[in-house]
Amino acid sequence: MRMNRLGRSMVGVTELGFGGGPLGGLFEPLDDATAAGALKAAWEAGIRYYDTSPHYGIGHSERRIGELLRDKPRAEFTLSTKVGRLLVPQDPQGRMDEEFAVPATHRRVWDFSRDGVLRSVEDSLARMGVDRIDVLFLHDAEQHFEAALRDGYPALAELRAQGVVGAIGAGMYDSAKLTRLVRETDADVVMLSGRYTLLNHGALDDLMPACAERGVSVLAASVFNSGLLATERPREGARYDYAPATPYVLERVHRIADVCAAHGVTLPQAAMAFPLLHPAVAGVVAGMRSAEEVRRNVAAFSSPVPAALWSDLREAGLLDERAPTGQAG
Repeated sequence: MRMNRLGRSMVGVTELGFGGGPLGGLFEPLDDATAAGALKAAWEAGIRYYDTSPHYGIGHSERRIGELLRDKPRAEFTLSTKVGRLLVPQDPQGRMDEEFAVPATHRRVWDFSRDGVLRSVEDSLARMGVDRIDVLFLHDAEQHFEAALRDGYPALAELRAQGVVGAIGAGMYDSAKLTRLVRETDADVVMLSGRYTLLNHGALDDLMPACAERGVSVLAASVFNSGLLATERPREGARYDYAPATPYVLERVHRIADVCAAHGVTLPQAAMAFPLLHPAVAGVVAGMRSAEEVRRNVAAFSSPVPAALWSDLREAGLLDERAPTGQAG
């Protein structure tokens, strides 16, 4: 699988990365055996970039990814995690976590301070059982952006200067705040959630031009927009950005699917191929929860998408005129 370098760093990622959110029990519970099967299938398919976070299942995702990677040659994979939430043990008292389907054994405490960043990294290394992290992101800092920029980013830059991490940046859905980070810091990479997808081209207004200008790589996450683009047609109850999809959004997705079908292409194929047409995008990161889902996504990712598809989507008013499609003009 093709590798791309992140910004000016020496860190490379496979163009398809494994997103660790589902391994934390996102939307529904996930047992260890199924999670292990998904990770094994990803490794066998050639995926060598794995992204996780303490937030995902209050540590479950980090632990599970660490168990897969612990016996792999360290030079053969790229691992990223995130900072901004510290996990504090608590008595679950029979309660489940509010955001992931796991027992509430910990609570999250926002902390973008230097000490908080260093403690978070130390905790993540211990949970994963690895000796280093390749890429470190400020995570979901939308409501804490000033603290993240003022205190958190310098801590990341310090860790990069010390060689503790190879590349740094932030992962958010707010493209305007990521744009500010790109313009005001020396970040290597940003992970953009759901704002440069087949359905949502919002980042073309700000982030994508800034990254191209500054030589900062983009990792496109949530390319299925919470599952809406993950099947050939939206399923009943499909979510868009973690909420039920509106009739307007569903109608637009069906129109996109019609154009895809005319070219013998599925929605997931197009959804994974589209972001990579932009020169700033180094890879797409897809959350996967089972071996079957991994194999299905890898097959879709590996299938060629005809250039005429993008032309027809543009003519139908379903693709932003500014979106690169790999074609002249």
